[in-house]
Amino acid sequence: MKKFFQKWMNSSQQTENKKNEPETLSDLIDMASSSKDFVRYKIKKETGTIYISYIKTLIDMDTLHRDILPYIQHEKQMNLEDLKGSIPIDNILLSEKVPEIKEKLLSGYIILQFDTDIDECLLIKALSASNREVAAPEIEFSVLGPKEAFVESLDKNLHLVRKRLPTMNLTVEEMRIGTTSKTLISVLYVKGTANEENINTVIQRIREIEFDQIMDSSFITQLIADNQNSPFPQLIDSERPDRVSAALSEGKIAILVEGSPHALIGPTTLIEFFSSFEDYFLNWHVATTFRVIRMFSVMFSVFATPIYVAVLTYHYELIPKDLLGILVTSRSNIPFPPILEAVILELAIELLREAGARLPTKVGQTIGIVGGIVIGTASVEAGLTSNVLLIIVALAALASFTTPVYKMGNTIRLIRFPFLLFAQLWGLLGIMVCFCFLLVHLLRVESLGRPYLEPLYPPRLQDLKDTIVRLPFSAQSLRPINLQTENTKRFNKQKAKQKRDIDE
Repeated sequence: MKKFFQKWMNSSQQTENKKNEPETLSDLIDMASSSKDFVRYKIKKETGTIYISYIKTLIDMDTLHRDILPYIQHEKQMNLEDLKGSIPIDNILLSEKVPEIKEKLLSGYIILQFDTDIDECLLIKALSASNREVAAPEIEFSVLGPKEAFVESLDKNLHLVRKRLPTMNLTVEEMRIGTTSKTLISVLYVKGTANEENINTVIQRIREIEFDQIMDSSFITQLIADNQNSPFPQLIDSERPDRVSAALSEGKIAILVEGSPHALIGPTTLIEFFSSFEDYFLNWHVATTFRVIRMFSVMFSVFATPIYVAVLTYHYELIPKDLLGILVTSRSNIPFPPILEAVILELAIELLREAGARLPTKVGQTIGIVGGIVIGTASVEAGLTSNVLLIIVALAALASFTTPVYKMGNTIRLIRFPFLLFAQLWGLLGIMVCFCFLLVHLLRVESLGRPYLEPLYPPRLQDLKDTIVRLPFSAQSLRPINLQTENTKRFNKQKAKQKRDIDE
């Protein structure tokens, strides 16, 4: 019954949409005329009349007056084919299909027609290029490496990737998604390297999206994710074209969305969310050290406060004698149990984060620094929290900022609270139970059908060369097994290790 009702609703909605669709070009012009930014006028000549129609808020007026109108006025023949050849602009289409004309009109095209009774017309692209220029990354900033980031223009973003991968095998698939927004989406992959199954999976999932408005790449992440109920991101969100280019050459797939300054990369694994792209600009010893520090920071951020609550609530015997006096002194005037004390401080940190993120930049920085000092000091002096827990919570918040990918940082902030709850219920045993639930969930999560915990599970020793430890480039001659690439070899390992001097 439910399926029948859903099918009936879908069919009735489709019928209603078809009623609103114009059948002729005249119907389309009448429908567009209800909007004040739609312009339509005519140019009378000896041989006839030319009708020009466009949406003025979408087109570049300089293109119209410089590259279109002068050639129309000088053209003597009243023929669309001749007019198409005389206007020095590419992307000129001759069409009589009303749905296509409607789509182009809403995409920044100008309509030229001679006879109002005939649907055949010329479609000339004159979209206004009102986009910001390429600037330095703001989220994935690095001291070393390129200082370019994606912008809201899809063409510019494709240019940033193309210039880093000058190969004919780089393939771009385009499609429009969203019943209302008609957002242009590009799927990028290197043909002959990327796995065909991964490519087909991405394209199929995007084409099957049923949604009215796609405003950003984050919408695509949620709509094509293998597990939409998981708090863990299953595609990497990056604003760096160099990172996207490296992922494409590795055999991954990238998704670019018109109007979004971020690209999606997949399939991916959990370990990659803790790897900064700056690691590849450093010596492998230094990069490995920083990665280990990040892993430790994430574990500390998740487990520090729950362990504090568990030990003070159930496991007093674990506290060293030298530390016991400090804890007793710091908690002597605290009226709350450890769990309530920890929740108060955690929520205060989250409030400061949100306030700093939503306020203007200069004010946000002031709120973050001054607010943290004032609230922390005042809460300790008022006897609401202990100074030991204040230090632990501050270090845990600081450790969560080491995550290179912003969305994973949000996930780390979220999963601390279930661990706090289980620590209050059953102590260290509760922390282990919560960790088991988390581990089982991660074992079931997939990224575009590929295991999320690879190469830890399933264990693949070959892929461990670029996970927690980053080995030298000469040891990374093969592409990851997880991607199942068609061309598994990146370069010749023996030649990469050879070093010849000039006199040899």
